[in-house]
Amino acid sequence: MASVPQRRATEAAILHEVAEAEGYIASICFKTGPPALVGAELEWTVHDMDDPGAPLDPALLRRTLGPHAPPSLTPDGPHQSLPYGSVVTLEPGGQVEISSAPASSLTLLRHAVDRDRAHLADLLAAAGLRLGDSGIDPHRRPRRLLDTPRYAAMQHAFDAHSCHGHTMMCSTAGLQICVDAGEPHRLAERWAAVHALGPVLLATFATARRYAGHDSGWASARMRAWLGMDSRRTAPVEQTTDPALAWARYALAAPLLCVRRPGPNWDAPSGVTFADWIAGALPDPPTTDDLDYHLGTLFPPIRPRGYLELRFLDAQPAGEWFAPVAVVAALLDDDHALDAARAACQPVEGRWLDAARMGLADPALATAAGRVLDTAARAIGRTDLSSAARDAVIDIVDRRQNERAQR
Repeated sequence: MASVPQRRATEAAILHEVAEAEGYIASICFKTGPPALVGAELEWTVHDMDDPGAPLDPALLRRTLGPHAPPSLTPDGPHQSLPYGSVVTLEPGGQVEISSAPASSLTLLRHAVDRDRAHLADLLAAAGLRLGDSGIDPHRRPRRLLDTPRYAAMQHAFDAHSCHGHTMMCSTAGLQICVDAGEPHRLAERWAAVHALGPVLLATFATARRYAGHDSGWASARMRAWLGMDSRRTAPVEQTTDPALAWARYALAAPLLCVRRPGPNWDAPSGVTFADWIAGALPDPPTTDDLDYHLGTLFPPIRPRGYLELRFLDAQPAGEWFAPVAVVAALLDDDHALDAARAACQPVEGRWLDAARMGLADPALATAAGRVLDTAARAIGRTDLSSAARDAVIDIVDRRQNERAQR
């Protein structure tokens, strides 16, 4: 997938008008062309093997990850990728994440991520730690371990709105799928289709029911936390015939999460949007570099980053992360299958909250899921996956449908 251009600080331009910012966002948010690459980001809560509810020790994580420890733990470390190219990062509550390199096929992606995941699990096991297997911490209440200016400002902003932001930061773990935006003439359809698919796939692959020692009553308490935050930052982007303009307007109307400045205090003025900043709400005008940073503080279920970043799935149990990735990639690699899946989702489009609350216990979502996953099973047969890999994916999908519908 095409990556978002990296700009040096000396190239940053001052933004004087909202229209100028809209044009800048539109120029970087979708890098179109023949879809060819797929990537995944896997995130996990981390637990002591003998006492999974025990608090994590950042120093132990630092020692355990060694040369792979991210800058948030070891600012001056080597920050080495895992052996098959995945980059390790750490979330505020100690959740560990690996981000794969883009792969040119599902087989290559699965091979690389499985091996990097195994390498990470072995490192943690040597220190008596293990990776979690659900989308929210089933044992502990949220507790922030990382003290950085960004995370302190995030918590300050989130706490002013609700408790859900703190939960999201410190207790949730997701699976993100990254796919190319596609050809220009299909961009709007692909963008609309992944939004239509979102509630159905969320319901099918929900794993986050038990939270902090209790049954939350939600199929995905993780997504409940995301949807309970400030909707200006986490709601789906409005669906229009011009996705780039819709994303630009979404971004400029979102409040600032933090403002980078010297020192530890990055708190943003309450309620000030990026458009307000352009209009003079802060002493110094914003630059394109500030806008790039702001875009990374927005968390809709699907986020454009040059490619499409699908952010709505819960973390999956060990060995099952690949099933939803294969479903999404197979559908997006076949225009006819994608159109059919989107049509199947039409009766439940936009039902994100119901998907998080009920999962496939909702009859309409279960019906849509059955149709979508039947279409996906046929599309998976046209991928480069071996017959054994295809069968494994379909077995997981079938079991998830049966389990979720029976709840």
